[in-house]
Amino acid sequence: MSRRLVSTRGLTVRYGDSTVLSDVDFHIDRGEIVTIVGPNGSGKSTLLRALIGGLAPASGRIERAEGLTIGYVPQKLVLDPTLPMTVARFLSLPRRVASRAARDALDQAGVPGLERRQMAALSGGQFQRVLLARALLEEPDLLILDEATAGLDQPGAAAFYRRIEQVRRDTGCAVLMVSHDLHVVMAASDRVVCLNGHVCCEGAPQAVAAAPDYRALFGEGTRGALALYRHHHDHDHDHAPAHEAS
Repeated sequence: MSRRLVSTRGLTVRYGDSTVLSDVDFHIDRGEIVTIVGPNGSGKSTLLRALIGGLAPASGRIERAEGLTIGYVPQKLVLDPTLPMTVARFLSLPRRVASRAARDALDQAGVPGLERRQMAALSGGQFQRVLLARALLEEPDLLILDEATAGLDQPGAAAFYRRIEQVRRDTGCAVLMVSHDLHVVMAASDRVVCLNGHVCCEGAPQAVAAAPDYRALFGEGTRGALALYRHHHDHDHDHAPAHEAS
């Protein structure tokens, strides 16, 4: 079985006359955690949409492993707060999910016992964990997260990424993340791809944090913050803080 799940060669994507991605070579293998970072408008979400088949490339090619299953966690999902909907009901849309499967997915996402809670009553962190549980119901080979912690504070985001690492260990799925939480998310990654319409640099987190292209985009202070987070992260890896799902 090939280890490669998705790859692109010379991928170029245009919106009308505007080129958003140009000549992008990218890949993710089974079991990897890969993070895509880049400034606003750099094409990060466009790359994700192309990878899952939501956008047709102007040129280049995308190859996906046969039978590839993808779980997707969006940046946000807006539900009518006046609409009564339990977590269990939400997880059963658009197709019915067995109660045991829903319980297992919530447990895996780190929010056990929420089945009867109303979606409108969840905290931001709980809501994102429920979206994660919904993605895990697909039993994905590849879990994709598009700015999934955008509404969380840094401790909440760090806790979310620790949970993602645990999911990877438990299931063996690959994880592809887009994030602005540079220091938090890079420390959780095996490989980082810095994107700005094209691939500026890629590699291990520390190597990318030291790369001139990365530091030109994100500032000179980023490497030290990454190292500080890595130190904290290594010593706080096996126990989440009390506010993990807040």
